[in-house]
Amino acid sequence: MAAGEFEGGKPLNGLLNALAQDTFHGHPGITEELLRSQLYPEVPPEEFRPFLAKMRGILKSIASADMDFNQLEAFLTAQTKKQGGITSDQAAVISKFWKSHKTKIRESLMNQSRWNSGLRGLSWRVDGKSQSRHSAQIHTPVAIIELELGKYGQVYHAHSLPALHLLMLVFLLASDLSHHFKPH
Repeated sequence: MAAGEFEGGKPLNGLLNALAQDTFHGHPGITEELLRSQLYPEVPPEEFRPFLAKMRGILKSIASADMDFNQLEAFLTAQTKKQGGITSDQAAVISKFWKSHKTKIRESLMNQSRWNSGLRGLSWRVDGKSQSRHSAQIHTPVAIIELELGKYGQVYHAHSLPALHLLMLVFLLASDLSHHFKPH
């Protein structure tokens, strides 16, 4: 296939936009076949696949390093010089894309990496233990607390939280409560 089949700013810009939507902005479902048929219909799938992987890798590298514009230019120049790299025209399109999308992609990555949970609900009750390995513990009161946590519009119920998150939450609550209820 001629290298010119992957030239042209509009299809590459469209591809980068679609990859950003899929990879960074939480809009999955953009398929390889959809991208190829809409942006590069003349390119056979077996030739489009490596090109797509290359562009996805370049975009992820740029975003994960949160490259400033000097780093970006150095990175793209290196990509144009390496065997099987990109063309100067492709580098120009990628540079322009990053300059206009850097802030949104960075914000999206920051939001995905935070655990800013909020307490959405709390319920509790006291039950009597009806079974235990030790008979002395039967009929002792046990507090059952259900916490409802939320993160960016998602709600997690305590019983469905991963064990590690639940343990961290219990530890944080215990350390916070110990400041308020000190023994006399």
